[in-house]
Amino acid sequence: MQPTGNLHLGNYLGAIRNWLKLQQHYDCLYCVVDMHAITLPQDPAELRAATRSVAAAYFASGVDPKRSIVFNQSQVPQHAELAWVLNCVGRLGWLDRMTQFKDKAGKNSERHSVGLYVYPVLMAADILLYKGTLVPVGDDQKQHVELARDIAGKFNRDYNAPDFFPLPEPMIQGPATRIMSLRDGTKKMSKSDESDLSRINLTDDAAMIAAKIKKAKTDPDGLPSDIEGLKGRPEAENLLSIFAALSDETLGNVVQRFGGQQFSALKNALADLTVSVLGPINADMRRYLADPAELDRQLKAGCGRARDLAEPVMRDVRHIVGFN
Repeated sequence: MQPTGNLHLGNYLGAIRNWLKLQQHYDCLYCVVDMHAITLPQDPAELRAATRSVAAAYFASGVDPKRSIVFNQSQVPQHAELAWVLNCVGRLGWLDRMTQFKDKAGKNSERHSVGLYVYPVLMAADILLYKGTLVPVGDDQKQHVELARDIAGKFNRDYNAPDFFPLPEPMIQGPATRIMSLRDGTKKMSKSDESDLSRINLTDDAAMIAAKIKKAKTDPDGLPSDIEGLKGRPEAENLLSIFAALSDETLGNVVQRFGGQQFSALKNALADLTVSVLGPINADMRRYLADPAELDRQLKAGCGRARDLAEPVMRDVRHIVGFN
């Protein structure tokens, strides 16, 4: 995740919570991608603080730095080195098809940094540097994993190095991979939304969480009794989906439970449930952030482990492409 803005409920339900399950069964690396962050202007002091904040969120949520590797990208220089090699393998036409650049750049694409345009190649390097095989992503990131596959395959063919890079697969799991804005059920919950009321931050206290849920946008009708009744009602579907994800229930069961009731009943129950889940994470985050030296120590240890994995791969890449 990028260290830009506060991590929120969508990040937790859509990614972090699934990561906790993955680390029980796989060798995992969890990266704070501070190099990706500077594709848009950042205040250096705020970037440092945000990097620690994201790491604190990982640890507070249950990512185990002893079991998994947790690190910040900029401290493993092989990411940038491999990205340059892959920039020389990838093709402009592939990047032209990346929808996220178009979404971020809008009509002023020529005024944005080259980094913003080529950051999908850096993302490919993030994966291939560790010969990653499975990449936990949301639906909106599948395209980037497909680009990593294309680049890996072309590198293998161009340099007559069959199967050097494995072709990674996207891993999409969990009942709520897309959590929507509390102010607009048709838009994804986002750190960059101007309205703080649109999201529940992992740093929000109980009172703030309850207030935001009570102010969440709704429609004038009562809650439906079956999933079919959610069609055309994005705000109702979003609140019920959040409840289902937090309670580890199916959406159908939650719809039946609240069917025929008013939004106020759902909001009250959702506020209590959200506080019960995020409260301990919030408390642990505050504890971690109160000791930045310990956070830095944990990140430094993770960076060392990541470099130990990255350098042998990068050494082989240098040899394959002809660097002395």
